This record gives sequence, C-alpha cells and structure tokens, in this order.
Amino acid sequence: MADLTVVGSGPNGLVAAVVAARAGLSVRVLEAAPTLGGGVRTAELTLPGFRHDVCSAVHPAGLASPVFHKLGLIDGPHAPEWVVPEVSYAHPLPGGRAGIAWRDLDRTADGLGVDGPAWRRLVAPLLARQRGVVAFTGSQLLQVPRDPIAAVRFGLRALEQGTAAWHSRFRGDVAPALLTGVVAHAAGAMPSLASAGAGLLLAMHGHGVGWGLPVGGSQAIADALVAELRERGAEIVTDAPVRALDEVSGSRAVLLDTSPELLFSADLPGRYERALRRYRYGSGIAKVDFALDGPVPWANPAVGLAPTVHVGGSRREIALAENAVARGLQPGVSLQVSGHGGAPRHPYVLVCQPSVVDATRAPAGKHVLWAYTHVPAGSTLDATELVTAAVERFAPGFRDVVLASAASSAAEVGAYNANYVGGDIYSGELTLAQLVKRPVVSTAPWRTPVEGVYLCSSATPPGPAVHGMNGWYAAKLALKERFGIGA
Repeated sequence: MADLTVVGSGPNGLVAAVVAARAGLSVRVLEAAPTLGGGVRTAELTLPGFRHDVCSAVHPAGLASPVFHKLGLIDGPHAPEWVVPEVSYAHPLPGGRAGIAWRDLDRTADGLGVDGPAWRRLVAPLLARQRGVVAFTGSQLLQVPRDPIAAVRFGLRALEQGTAAWHSRFRGDVAPALLTGVVAHAAGAMPSLASAGAGLLLAMHGHGVGWGLPVGGSQAIADALVAELRERGAEIVTDAPVRALDEVSGSRAVLLDTSPELLFSADLPGRYERALRRYRYGSGIAKVDFALDGPVPWANPAVGLAPTVHVGGSRREIALAENAVARGLQPGVSLQVSGHGGAPRHPYVLVCQPSVVDATRAPAGKHVLWAYTHVPAGSTLDATELVTAAVERFAPGFRDVVLASAASSAAEVGAYNANYVGGDIYSGELTLAQLVKRPVVSTAPWRTPVEGVYLCSSATPPGPAVHGMNGWYAAKLALKERFGIGA
C-alpha cells in the first residue's frame, strides 16, 4: 500500500501526487475513467485528426499559477509548449463591432474609444501589483493579505463591478460587454461579488502573463505531470472508481480530487455532515464541439485572432441570459419567447477556437471549435442548434463550415465525470458565501474529519480553474500533519 493515495487525476490531484512524490513518499493515483487527466483531457470527439478538449480548454490562470512555476509546468523538462496569444479574448457585437482584449493594455484601451481611459484605470492598478492579487485570490478568503494594497484595490473593483454600481464606470457599450463576457465565466447571477472578482482576475491575467494554451490540447498539462510521476515510480491506475472511502483506507494519507459527495460514504461528525449538506452546486453546462472546414467567418476579422471568444451581445443581454439560468430557466425554451419581460433572446456562449494559434489541433486548413452555454443543473438540452445560432449571429456562414459536431448535455457531462454534479464543472456554486465556506468554514478547509483524508478538488480554496493550487495546499497540509514533512 502506498504512503499516499490520490483519488482522481485532474490537475489538482496530479499536482498533489507530484508534491508527495517529490517529498520521497510512495504514491498511488486512482482514476475512475479509462484515461488520465480529469478536467484536462483531449480527444478526437468528432472526426479523425480533430483534437478537442473534453472539459476545460481555456486556461487564464495557468501561466500565473505559482505552483505550475514551482513544479516546472511552465518551463521545466516535462513542461508542455505554451502558446501565449497576442489577443487574450474577443467579444463580438452587432454591426460587425467587437471588443478586443489585446495582451497589450494600452492597445486594448486605444480600441475602446471613450471608455479606454476607464478600462486602463480599472486594470492597470491591479497589474501593478499582480503578484499580490494572485496571492490574495489564490488562497482562501479567511486570511491576512500579504499585500494589503493589492487586496484593497482588487476588493474595491469587485465591489463596484459586483453591485448595481457596475453601470458607473463606462459610457459606451463595448467596454462593459467586453468585461461582462469575462465575468460570465463564473456562471452565476449578475451582478455579483464572486463573479465580478473572478472576471477581474481573468481580465488582469489577459493583460499580464496572458491566457496561455498548451500545444496539442489541455491533455498536455496532465501528460506533463504524469510523466514526472512515472519517473518517480508512482503507481497510476485507470478504470479504478472509488465509491467509498473504506476502499482506500490502507494509505496513511488520502487526497480526494473529487466532489465532497464521496465523503458521505464515511461516518462524519454531525456538524461537518450538516455543513456539507448545505453546500450547493451551481448551474451546468451544455457543450458542443465542432470540426470545421475552415476558420470561423467572424463579421469582425479581429475576432478571428482570439483563441477565446465570448458570444452573447451586450452587457444587458448577457446578464439577462445568466440570470435566467440562475432562476432555472432553460436557454432552449427562453429563446422561443420575445425577449421582453426579462426573458433573454440570446444565450451566453463561451467559445474557444484553439486552432487559430495551434495548428496541431486539426488537419491542415481545418479548425476545431469548443463551446458551451450555461444551463440549469441536470439539463438534458442538446445545445447544438442553440450554440450554432449564437455563433452565426456574429459569424454569418458559420453553418457552412461545420463538418461535424458532438454535443454533451449537462446531464451527460455529469455522467461522464461524477465530480461535475449536474454538469457543474466548478464543483460548487460560485457565490461569495461559498468562496468562504468551500466546502466548509475553516482555516484549513482541505482537512476533513476523517482521519488522514484531505479534499483537494475545486470544491476547496481557491476554487475552480486549471492552476493546481488546491492540490498544492492539500498536499502541503497532508505532508505536514501525516508525515511531519515541510513542503
């Protein structure tokens, strides 16, 4: 039996395993699926030669991750090749207009016209203290900030953009739409403090280290971590679902890169169990992957430069769509109504076209498109037509370049990965309350009351995103408490 067992091979679980292996422990990784990677898998989902990211495709936090740097995932011997695009993300608008978030902040501001100075004042002070912002947002909220100035700057901006005051900064419609497209990554009601905080962090990264993509797909991140684990003699087992904690009771420490649901298989103290049962999951995603005969024919050619595109129209349209989903309305149904009285005409769709910067993703001259829209948890909606129409709105002729597509409803996403309860890819609703209690209120929320068992998934601080910090914190705690090792 290994010293330490990791359940789940997502980026957090693999980071935790590498940390333990580097400390000299024997490590075993158990993965329920036949392939490794969890949320960072890549596969041919449509046609041969077209490589699609099965789960996450956009990694705004990757290049900024302190643990990715520490483990050599950015420039180490096993590191994937990272592409840092000149345009971090784009936001098309009607009439062929678009907001373009260049990595260069000044160039972005220059393209926003009357709102350029306001955009610069929003982001530049965060960039000036980006290490402090990353440290503040990259851990739990129950902390004394190492850089109080960075924390205050970030908090004041989140307070502005997360409340009704969000209308006060911009005068035009392009800049607020550009920002709202990033905020909507957090999949929740708008405006909200948690969504605004997430959006501001991502926007800062877009003008800082950049929104990097690993060449070949997200799987390259998992492959790099797995390569080191194999070198260090770790045992890695696929097709090995763990349905109860007593199945992994032989190790001195067990780290769960899973949802908190697995903990209910143990005898939990009443207070902790009640807290876990109050933990809430968020909306799901309905995902569609496309194999394309050529590039997306965006009405604004500059949108074609961005690997990440936020489709949804104006700030008001995105807020209507996201608030409708938060109320449990199905996008496919709400699209059939007029749009008056608060029902949205158009959904918010997060699009990634990685082949515009990574030619390895598709045969020569061809492209791949990855897209999802938020839906109520457990939805069985096939979003193919919904997403196609949303993209076609800003890229007339998009249907004509589609060679094949593959859709996954929220229910199917949840069935594919049990950690995505109801299709919630964030392992828990993103609200301010649930960022404090993730999944419980504690100064060490990675520790569970089950002896030797730690939670290291996105259901712990600092929350979702491909950055590995959850696994890093949990592994450090487990090494200290179970083995007396400082990491």
